[in-house]
Amino acid sequence: MSTTATVVTAVAAFMAGFSGASIFFRAKYVVEPLAEYGVPRSIWNLLGALKLAGAVGLLVGYAIPAIGIAAAIGLVLYFAGAVITVARARAYGHIPFPLIYMAPAVAVLALAA
Repeated sequence: MSTTATVVTAVAAFMAGFSGASIFFRAKYVVEPLAEYGVPRSIWNLLGALKLAGAVGLLVGYAIPAIGIAAAIGLVLYFAGAVITVARARAYGHIPFPLIYMAPAVAVLALAA
């Protein structure tokens, strides 16, 4: 794994982990938009757990590359769903936020190819 791939993977893991932890800690800047978008509170913990699992999977990918690739794919799909959710809520000004979190996961996949 190149130095670039190592750094990008670490950044992607940090961003996904931070985002997942923000849900668990009920950070106002995360949960208020979730409520506005109509995301049921009953799945907030699941969403946080999925992001944390993606972060851990990226880190495991240092030792087992297939796990890292699977985690990156999962995170890209997760954040694509987030973009769709934001668009359906007509909060178009918020669309860049999930894209920012998706970008490092896409970069991990691009560097793995």
